[in-house]
Amino acid sequence: MFSIGDKIVYPMHGAGIITGIEEKKILGATHEYYILSMPCGDMKIMVPVGNCDEVGIRHIGGASIVSQVLEVLKGQTTEMPSNWNRRCRENMEKLKTGDIFEVAEVVRNLMRQDRQKKLSTGEKKLLTNAKQILISEMILASGEDKEQMTELVNEAV
Repeated sequence: MFSIGDKIVYPMHGAGIITGIEEKKILGATHEYYILSMPCGDMKIMVPVGNCDEVGIRHIGGASIVSQVLEVLKGQTTEMPSNWNRRCRENMEKLKTGDIFEVAEVVRNLMRQDRQKKLSTGEKKLLTNAKQILISEMILASGEDKEQMTELVNEAV
């Protein structure tokens, strides 16, 4: 169980800080929810406490995670399927893992793909989402602001 003030990663949404734990009655059933405040997009998300293990919620990495992520971003492009539909599916699976290095790989590969040959609309949305997920964890791990982290990511790729 997490506590108020904990910095956690919610796969497919990004990193946030637990600002509260509330009981809510939804569809006749009462459940406890973590209230997450996200650093990117000024969004608040309710996460069912009972589903944390199922969805892969975890604590964010320490400050050293930022330099490790930057190394992944600078690394070799991973071979991806030429079919955009398969590529999109594979990248979505990587995002669902919640692993910051998998997310960094998706960001790196899609940014480079976009430079060579413009991405489809679906892949552009996927890239935007992946960057937000990556940058949100980097912000909370380092204490830096969104602009600095975005610039670091763009320069590394």
